[in-house]
Amino acid sequence: MSGQSAVLEARRVKSAPTPAQLAWLRRGLDQAGGKLPLFDLDGKRIDPRTIRCCLEAGWAEPWFANPIKPDWLVCKLTDEGRAIAGKAESAKATAA
Repeated sequence: MSGQSAVLEARRVKSAPTPAQLAWLRRGLDQAGGKLPLFDLDGKRIDPRTIRCCLEAGWAEPWFANPIKPDWLVCKLTDEGRAIAGKAESAKATAA
C-alpha cells in the first residue's frame, strides 16, 4: 500500500462526516441513483472541499464528467455513503 493510499484508508476508518457533509449526503437519499446536488437549498454551489472530502472518504463517487462545466463534480452516493446518510436521517427522525 502506498503512503497516499494508507492515508486515505486511515481517513476512511477514523473520520465521521461533518454536519455539512452529512447534509449533502442526505440530499442524495431521495434522488434517482443517489445523485448528489451541485447546489444547496439556497441555490449556493456546494463547497468543492465538502465534495472532495466525501469522495476521499468513499461516501460519494464521481457519476460523470460535465462537459459544459468540467470543474463541477457530479457525484452520487456510494453504498457506504447511503448507509451513513440513512443512519443520520433515521436518528434525526427518531429524535423528533
